[in-house]
Amino acid sequence: MFRLLWLGYLMAGMKLLFAYENPLPNAEADAEVFVTTAKYLGSHFPLSQLHAPIAAGASRAQLEALAGMALVPAKVPLRPAALRHFCAGLTIVFRTAFRQADAVYTRNLWVAWMSILFGKRVVFDHYRPWPDQIPPLQYWLYWLFCHKRFLGSVCHSEYTRAKYVALGVPEQKLRCIHNGFEPKRFAAPIPLAEAKRSIGLAPEAKTVVYTGRVNHKKGLELVIEAARQLPELTFLFVGSYGDGTVEQSASKVPNIRIIPWQTEATLAPYIFAADVLLIPPSLQPLTKFGSTVLPLKLFFYLGSGRPILAGNTPDAAEVLKHGQTAWLCRPDSLDSLVEGLRVLTEDAALAARLGEAAQAESQNFTWSTRAEKIAAAVREWAAAVPSSGHWGRGQSIIWARQSRRWLRHLILTRSWIMPAGGASAGTLPPSD
Repeated sequence: MFRLLWLGYLMAGMKLLFAYENPLPNAEADAEVFVTTAKYLGSHFPLSQLHAPIAAGASRAQLEALAGMALVPAKVPLRPAALRHFCAGLTIVFRTAFRQADAVYTRNLWVAWMSILFGKRVVFDHYRPWPDQIPPLQYWLYWLFCHKRFLGSVCHSEYTRAKYVALGVPEQKLRCIHNGFEPKRFAAPIPLAEAKRSIGLAPEAKTVVYTGRVNHKKGLELVIEAARQLPELTFLFVGSYGDGTVEQSASKVPNIRIIPWQTEATLAPYIFAADVLLIPPSLQPLTKFGSTVLPLKLFFYLGSGRPILAGNTPDAAEVLKHGQTAWLCRPDSLDSLVEGLRVLTEDAALAARLGEAAQAESQNFTWSTRAEKIAAAVREWAAAVPSSGHWGRGQSIIWARQSRRWLRHLILTRSWIMPAGGASAGTLPPSD
């Protein structure tokens, strides 16, 4: 009984300080995830506040309305980004809101480290598998995640969670809680034919729609090759910021249309005009560039009720099930992609069944549901006895080996992020 009362107190009275390091508002996916999560978690922890920089031209009142909680303006320079991130961690520890908070909720490792050094408990929320991507950080990450004031980490995928488990971090400190979407965005669905007409397409046109950033890191080169082989289909790349390499290649293919970046208010017609919603079936965003793990669009696509085609990659397969809620192709296989697009655009019954099943499954991936899961995890972590990890001989050997590979990679490519294949080679030796 006492434990239940204690958990109830933690639920109602715990005060979180959400710490975000980039100027708000902005249209980046990480901003949407963090601010929306904070907004919904605020209903579980009503005393919470948001610490973030204010973008030029924005107001404090605007951001408080966006986040649904009081804002503590970060005292940081807006540019350059590296200096802003550094100052975000350096200055937050001197703020009254920091001293009054029960825990800091952040996606920034530097902010997490500074918060722990200055006596605060921390909840970390991020999608990147940092141990694989920057191996020299492995021991420091292990120390940070195993610290008694590090309550736990919200991992956006099992793929990322497994990387920290392999590092020796206690599993009870790691929770996979997938991202979500806002169901209200689909409150007024647009019939397929009407949506096509609204964006200048003939109702009988068969459409394949990609939304998100149009750049070389998203696997779109494979889609361009598929478009060449499927001239009867119309491909829409929605999310262009200019005339990059993908736009230049796509301009040579007559059945590809490049659409500028759309706001939340203007994106819906493109989603509802899709015979197929596409997540490029490539491993490159996950393994080569490391910038995308379970893309946010996946959850948005689920809620639309339109059929989804994606790759059978380790992250996407956590959520999408082939033949049940989506059509999954072999990654980086042009033949498999072409076959999947033909199947979904020619078999109307299958496409409808997959879309309906995806929409039903989407109810497990709303922002509200995500916040409930995180709130439960935070309460459990706050009430738990601190657990210790295990860093043995095996981890030390892998740390040294991968760090050498990372250094060679940095010298040759000048990229700080090592591809997953380079980091995961080999198996874990026996531990001490």
